[in-house]
Amino acid sequence: MNRLTAYVSVFATAVVIAGGAEARTLIQNKGSDTLVNVAQAWAEAYRKIDSDVAVAVSGGGSGTGIAAMINGTVGIANASRAMKQKEVDLAKSKGQNPVQHIVGYDALAVFLHKDNPAKSLSIPQLAEIYGEEGKTENWGQIDIEVPGCKGQEMVLVSRQNNSGTYAYFRKAVLGKKRDYKMGTRDMHGSKDVVDLVENTPCAIGYSGLAYATDHIKTACISKENGSECVEPSVATASDGSYPIARPLFMYTNGEPEGKVKEYLDWILSDEGQCIILDKGYAPVRKVTCN
Repeated sequence: MNRLTAYVSVFATAVVIAGGAEARTLIQNKGSDTLVNVAQAWAEAYRKIDSDVAVAVSGGGSGTGIAAMINGTVGIANASRAMKQKEVDLAKSKGQNPVQHIVGYDALAVFLHKDNPAKSLSIPQLAEIYGEEGKTENWGQIDIEVPGCKGQEMVLVSRQNNSGTYAYFRKAVLGKKRDYKMGTRDMHGSKDVVDLVENTPCAIGYSGLAYATDHIKTACISKENGSECVEPSVATASDGSYPIARPLFMYTNGEPEGKVKEYLDWILSDEGQCIILDKGYAPVRKVTCN
């Protein structure tokens, strides 16, 4: 590791800043939009655990967090997908050594307008709806008539390509070698997906279940056409029965030490895992919450 890289890494993982009579440790935490709300909740709750630590949380997508990890400018990178081998190799070439930590599980939900009568969809159907050269472009093609949807043409709502949610949906639903159709509406954040689906009768979208509201529907998803569908929930994400369930990650540069290790240990404790459960995600193990 060269001298400049060493300096950058130190400031990313634990920056000591002056704060009154005592110094405080600042941990930079950036990445996944799926995780940003729970990451902020963790950071706020941890102030009461260790007032000498401040965690600065920002989103921007898994790709943004991973890029910051590669460049050594964050102490913790949040991601809703695993780092690719080429990203790990690039990080190592820059003197970083990404270490993966699973901090929870998520059901990636498929959202529909509240007036859409569809109750369930299969993975093959979703692949034909979202995948390149997919033949399904109209709700009538799957025997659905959506009130208020002029022409019944599907409005496909997706995420931007730096999103871990975008990458995971492509892999789990479309397949490794298939890309999205042209013309999807690629939203910056999960809330933007939900807002557009809520206000667009023709729309279908996907994102983390934690962003679901009472103003939209979530589809029951089956692995194959005609097989039994599974509702997205904390329980079905935890036991793996939901077809589009995924782990949620935090990455550190090397095995965590000092204040970063203490913070991650707390996140994986019952107290930290009860916070992720409260935010609509599945904890990494069974926990007891007050």
